[in-house]
Amino acid sequence: MMTNYVLGVDVGTQSLKVAAYTIQGQLVYQTSEAYSTWHNSSGHSEQDPNDWWQALQRSLQRVTDTIDKACIKGMSLAATSSTVLLTDKDLKPIDKAHCWMDQRSAKEEDDINKNLLKIVRDRLRYSGEKTSIEWMLTKSLWFKKNYDLTDKRIVEQLDWLNYKLTSRLVGSQCNATCKWSYVKRLGGFSEDFLDEIGLAGITKHWPHTIIPVGEQVGLITSETAISLNLPINMPVFQGGIDAHIGMIGAGALETGKLKMTTGTSFVHLIHHDQPIFNNALWGPYDEPLVENLWLLEGGQLSCGSIISWFLQEFYPAECDKSAIYAELEREIKLISPGSDGLLILDSWKGNRTPYKTPYATGAMIGLTLSHTKYHIYRAILETIAFGTKNIIRTFEASGVEVHEIIAGGGGTVNESWMQIISNVTGLPITIPKDAEIGTKGASIIAIYGLGYFDSLIDASNNMVKNEKTFYPNMTQKRQYDVLFDNYLELNHVLFPIMEKMKKGGQRSEQYS
Repeated sequence: MMTNYVLGVDVGTQSLKVAAYTIQGQLVYQTSEAYSTWHNSSGHSEQDPNDWWQALQRSLQRVTDTIDKACIKGMSLAATSSTVLLTDKDLKPIDKAHCWMDQRSAKEEDDINKNLLKIVRDRLRYSGEKTSIEWMLTKSLWFKKNYDLTDKRIVEQLDWLNYKLTSRLVGSQCNATCKWSYVKRLGGFSEDFLDEIGLAGITKHWPHTIIPVGEQVGLITSETAISLNLPINMPVFQGGIDAHIGMIGAGALETGKLKMTTGTSFVHLIHHDQPIFNNALWGPYDEPLVENLWLLEGGQLSCGSIISWFLQEFYPAECDKSAIYAELEREIKLISPGSDGLLILDSWKGNRTPYKTPYATGAMIGLTLSHTKYHIYRAILETIAFGTKNIIRTFEASGVEVHEIIAGGGGTVNESWMQIISNVTGLPITIPKDAEIGTKGASIIAIYGLGYFDSLIDASNNMVKNEKTFYPNMTQKRQYDVLFDNYLELNHVLFPIMEKMKKGGQRSEQYS
């Protein structure tokens, strides 16, 4: 009997990943292809959309060299957001894409967030009372100010790739809700709001149709089928933001389950059955993934990047990362919780949640001549755990219960780190069997779209298997509770000083 497959595609910041799964959710083959990002000192971060397409071509060639393409029945994509490109009316890119981390729309972000008119504040309530430099709103406003938009389109990475596959341009309800100020229960977009922030008429340049995750975008065209070596008329199902699609791949769609993406930064996502308005969080987002569930988001900007800094500074010439991590793992087990009085703050590139400030920086407190590089490493793991606990504390202060953390991403291979986070938060941390939760989530969308399950929640719960669970050591939890209070107090005391040092003059933000 022939085995049928689906494809899950995860278009990340540094590479594109493709994985083939059986209809039962078993991983058969996975591959990836890297591409470049161009940065400059002005904060520009750009990618060539043609690199994404070529990466997809090369990856799919390896897939179809391994499995029979005739047995591939559907696919879906997850992508970074908001990575935005300006195109002509035929969707041909005019220039390189502005990567999600591109900083050139800082003024646009500031202008929108400082607009105090009621219509603006009412709409921003659904995104944590702010917009972000990373989002479609601010990037579109920058394009509007700097280009003549006549006969041009502004689309996200996901929209463009779906169009290239199917010749149909649609937006994802996931992306539109979380990055474009689309609120389904309020009728979608608010033209009055967009007019007020300087985006009058912008929806003419965006995808005109917004469809939910799992709905069919279209069918693979004959031209695309030849180019990518895929079956003609194979269905493509709507995906969404990579971190959010990872909730599906992690089995974390139900309320009470916090999905934590570990990597360069951390993203924390959780569903709730009611809208929670708290300006220390991002959201509440109206049904970006699942009908009748609101999504709340938190995040830490500096996590794996601090570990990368540590390795660069203390192990600059050594290439065997596995040997380095084995050494670190062995040594930090000899150090007590609290790193013998050394406390580090994790806000090396600012704080995303709950303080929402770009002015915060890192700090090391309590450093003495008796401390070693191993103390610094352990203190780094602990401070990132404190940052996660602070986000969970913010969720729970808003009435959102967190019963379990489900973690995905590269950080999950560091078992000491996962155990420390469990000990600090007092919560179990479950690691899914399929570590690539982005491609897994996209594949589950395709299987759901093909009609094998009645809901995305059912599909996710049935197809995600867990590898292991880290349980908290409650004795260490009590020790960390005291240290966490110190962490909070240091944030309160040092953040205003950090802001003053970065901008000069008097501080303008309050921290608590």
